[in-house]
Amino acid sequence: MNDVRSPSGDTSNDVLFRLEAMHFDDSLNYRIIAQSESEVRDIQNAPAISMSSFITESDQTNLLRTVSIYSQRGETSDQVRLLYMNGGAFSVWKAMGKEPTVIGSQHRPPSTALLTFGIPFTE
Repeated sequence: MNDVRSPSGDTSNDVLFRLEAMHFDDSLNYRIIAQSESEVRDIQNAPAISMSSFITESDQTNLLRTVSIYSQRGETSDQVRLLYMNGGAFSVWKAMGKEPTVIGSQHRPPSTALLTFGIPFTE
């Protein structure tokens, strides 16, 4: 099978995942954020470190009861770490000035992902 890529280097699946993420369905609670090797090297891209500081310094500690972030090791240099952020966490991340690479969304984080910051997933 040929690997057909657009001039930007994206495959049709890459574009589809981004479009699906842009049209976030409320029943899909978690956005999947891919972090590249260079992003992972920057400690400010570690939610457990930078988000906790941001929430505390901006006097929004009430958000700690709503934020949920899971992480999982990725498989490529473009996706070294995958973060699964609920709506509250995603909003805080954006408010921090982050420009996340959203590659999809799903109802809950996978069972193999580890709770990185915040509260555990509940139905």
